Amino acid sequence: MIILSGPSGVGKTTLRRRVQKKIDPLSFSISWTTRPPRPGEKPDQDYHFVSPEQFEKQIRREGFLEWARVHNDYYGTPSKPVQTWLRQGRDVLLDIDVQGAGQVKRKMPEAVSIFILPPSREELKRRLARRRTESPQALRLRLRNAEKELADWPRFDYAVINADITDALKSLSAIIQAQRCRVR
Repeated sequence: MIILSGPSGVGKTTLRRRVQKKIDPLSFSISWTTRPPRPGEKPDQDYHFVSPEQFEKQIRREGFLEWARVHNDYYGTPSKPVQTWLRQGRDVLLDIDVQGAGQVKRKMPEAVSIFILPPSREELKRRLARRRTESPQALRLRLRNAEKELADWPRFDYAVINADITDALKSLSAIIQAQRCRVR
């Protein structure tokens, strides 16, 4: 289990897509969310976009490995595909928020957690603003949440600073390859 986490705007999704192309096989768990799709996002490829009622029903059924309410929307990792892949001996990659990463680590301490850091808070703000996917109010909320999330990076196994996507991808790939070579 490989957990990729960090605040919104650090480049988790871009890194995840690129590492999946570079390292095979990596099974990617598609999260559920109640937020609307952003421009360019494909349903059931980037996220499973569901209603709050559908999400809450899945919570009651204990169908999530982890879930959290982030930026006023629900996000969660469905348990069933992850457990199936792990039983098959496959590496599973999660692209999840900091709260979810903590939940997974408590349930699965052997999971490898990687925190993606921005080169600076100013650059993170620029990246989020440049996306133009949030209202000014939602952008302020994401930046406030990012401050809290950035304080959690020491709890992770690894940290990768995403100042340059090529360098960050090299570091992320090296971590995954090294973990695959561990004796235990």
